[in-house]
Amino acid sequence: MGPRRTEILQKELGISTWGQLLEHYPYKYVDRSRIYHIDELQPDMPFVQLKGKILSYEEVSTGKRKKFAVAYFSDGHGVVDLVWFNGLKYIYKNYKVGEEYIVFGRPGVYNGRFRITHPDIDPASELQLSEMGMQPYYMTTEKMKNSGMQSRGMERIIKSLLERISLSSGSDVNHGVINETLPPYITGPLHLCSRDEALRWIHYPQSPDEMQRARVRLKFEELFYVQLNILRYASDQRRKYRGNIFATVGDIFNTFYHQYLPFELTGAQKRVMHEIRADMRSGRQMNRLLQGDVGSGKTLVALMSMLIALDNGYQACLMAPTEILAEQHLQTIRDFLGDMPIRVELLTGIVKGKRRTEILRALHDGSIHIVVGTHALIEDTVQFHRLGLAVIDEQHRFGVAQRAKLWSKGENPPHVLVMTATPIPRTLAMTIYGDLDVSVIDELPPGRKPIQTLHKFDTQTTSLYQGIRQQIQLGRQVYIVFPLIKESEKIDLQNLEEGFEVLKQAFPEFNLSKVHGKMKPADKEAEMQRFVKGETQILVATTVIEVGVNVPNASVMVILDAQRFGLSQLHQLRGRVGRGADQSYCILVTNYKLSNETRKRIDIMCETNDGFEIAEADLKLRGPGDLEGTQQSGMAFDLKIADIARDGQLVQMARDEAQRIIDDDPTCESPQYQLLWNRLRQLRKTNINWGAIS
Repeated sequence: MGPRRTEILQKELGISTWGQLLEHYPYKYVDRSRIYHIDELQPDMPFVQLKGKILSYEEVSTGKRKKFAVAYFSDGHGVVDLVWFNGLKYIYKNYKVGEEYIVFGRPGVYNGRFRITHPDIDPASELQLSEMGMQPYYMTTEKMKNSGMQSRGMERIIKSLLERISLSSGSDVNHGVINETLPPYITGPLHLCSRDEALRWIHYPQSPDEMQRARVRLKFEELFYVQLNILRYASDQRRKYRGNIFATVGDIFNTFYHQYLPFELTGAQKRVMHEIRADMRSGRQMNRLLQGDVGSGKTLVALMSMLIALDNGYQACLMAPTEILAEQHLQTIRDFLGDMPIRVELLTGIVKGKRRTEILRALHDGSIHIVVGTHALIEDTVQFHRLGLAVIDEQHRFGVAQRAKLWSKGENPPHVLVMTATPIPRTLAMTIYGDLDVSVIDELPPGRKPIQTLHKFDTQTTSLYQGIRQQIQLGRQVYIVFPLIKESEKIDLQNLEEGFEVLKQAFPEFNLSKVHGKMKPADKEAEMQRFVKGETQILVATTVIEVGVNVPNASVMVILDAQRFGLSQLHQLRGRVGRGADQSYCILVTNYKLSNETRKRIDIMCETNDGFEIAEADLKLRGPGDLEGTQQSGMAFDLKIADIARDGQLVQMARDEAQRIIDDDPTCESPQYQLLWNRLRQLRKTNINWGAIS
């Protein structure tokens, strides 16, 4: 590797050591163990390998100073054209007429003749078919290709590296030996091959079985160290931080429960309250994730948890990612508490001047019991008298460092309850929220009917409008959502404005409201309030209504251009209806031209209302990096070979194994496990954002 290639590898792929190069795994393989005869070729074959000689060359002109080369290649069973559109000097110099070559490529038919464009060619004397097995293919970039590091070039570099390692000896990859990174007490019982075998087989498998064994070993190792790090972190936190002991369930909680609770708790809500209660009196700091679909009653559980903090002489805070959502939570909590003597206040960026000064003073002297806010709560100027519980809604929208600031607000770190309405698949929860205990509210309040989801094409507006009109005549209200995607905000906003005018003409007998993110907060709030009060029957909006709107009388959600939304977002929007006792509907409107993936998304939405099923499907379709909220918060996984979506079983195996190690050696000092702790330290020095993962 010369300095130029070294620099390109570093810039393009972040590879600067031989060890990292060995972890640049192939993305696919092609079987190179068989030679075909030319008379066996079929146009739909993916790749073939032929052995024969070049009979002659011809150059074909295609216009001004443009030409391509054709070599007529025969194996005695027919003739095939080999075609090159560039690099002609190299071709003539290296591939001679009359010499025997092995040619590899994808056959096609042009003017009735078989041709292979830009084939791989090797002298037959240099290739042993018994050694070829399955040929690896590597991801490369344009700059790499221009300096001879296309897939084939990468293959040669890695092959040469593996040969050198076999011939030399030393203490690590850079000196010749591929060291083991998992001890025999893990690899033995799990029947995993060695790291040396895994790295050789992943690059040069002689059979599909070797490739599979290599993949399982390398995936397990990657996931194991992620889990070991998360569990070590969680174990450290538990040992380091004592939790405030909330021994009492007192007058405040009991008064609320017996006199103000608007309805009987569901079985799931009661179960979750027992889990939270046990955490709060255990003497260790609670770190719990509360999952539940939109409308499942998470806010009520959070409020009751806060009342336990109040009963024990502490304050509580609820941190939401947006001002709209914070205001919604404030209103919900005040409605629940009614005339109870509990002071609940709002602290967001729009609270300024004297009002802000007064709230900061009252938080510091303890006269505010519960504060609801945005990330304004973690500013240094915000000082609590005695913070005992922090509830964080949709935590994936906050950075790790932001959340950690809440910890410094009390003498002991407060108990933490994280809420999310985005159902998270188990495998992902174990990795993003691996340091949290998980509670799930998997029941909706009684009397709720499942929402019916229908798919309509944008040519079926007559029947769509008819359905909307019928629902409004029954006294219901309707949401109509236009997409608003940042890349094309101007066009989208125009679509919404034009769409609003079209809808006004289509429904002249009804009143319409309009809401989008570019409106002034006061105007937006006024329009929302008209809809909440029933003064308007149709709310035309963008996805700003995804969170923070609760109108039990709204029974229809129409999502236009539904193909532009992800599954999680469609599910969140659907959750805006179905909040009353009436039958509710969600109508997904698309054009006819749908990709297979989009069609799958729409079908899943029509088949199920189960948020967890939808999240699993979303994870499989889109991968973990794209999931709602994960990418923008730096939680993209630096996993080179494992796939959280498809390797659920391995994630569980890795977690069980990591948990066993942590239970046995919580202080990370046992000589038996030093190989693991040293390897973890090595990995932590790499570019993996471990803090974000945990």
